[in-house]
Amino acid sequence: MKRVVLTFGLLAGAVIAALVWITAWACDRDMISFDNLEFVGYASMLIALTMVFFGIKSYRDNYGNGKITFWKGMQIGLLISLIAGVLYYAGAVSYNLANPNFQIRFMEKYTEHTVGKLKEQNAPQEKIDAAIAEVELFKRLFQNPVLFFLVCMVEILPVGIIVSLKSAGLLRKRELLPATP
Repeated sequence: MKRVVLTFGLLAGAVIAALVWITAWACDRDMISFDNLEFVGYASMLIALTMVFFGIKSYRDNYGNGKITFWKGMQIGLLISLIAGVLYYAGAVSYNLANPNFQIRFMEKYTEHTVGKLKEQNAPQEKIDAAIAEVELFKRLFQNPVLFFLVCMVEILPVGIIVSLKSAGLLRKRELLPATP
């Protein structure tokens, strides 16, 4: 099981780290709007976490004689997701190290975007001040490596849990994509 988890976890992690770099690069150059950034981020996670499905299938076909229990599939899927989450964090940190002040520029642009939207909606000043305070809190969170790691995990692991649930549920059925002899 270790081999499957490591192989597919590292593949998923490499994909998500590369997509973090591409997304951050595009965001830094205003090629992705903040309105679309959340969609792009979660789509990137889903793309990377397809490796959960392939990892569970690989284990079922190569080590389980064509069958796997739901719980063994979940175990494999969650471990792959965990490895991907660690590399997601590493991708985000390494992009910021390679591009000094990216995080500062990003948070400034995000603040401008958030305040601009609130002003367009004629929001009261208290709401604008609360939004600015929230962004300031995130700035402080992102400066602490441990808290930033936890934020990254809170972002990717729910997606990994959902993908693991679906994949383990589907792949416990022998007739779904059976191994080719």
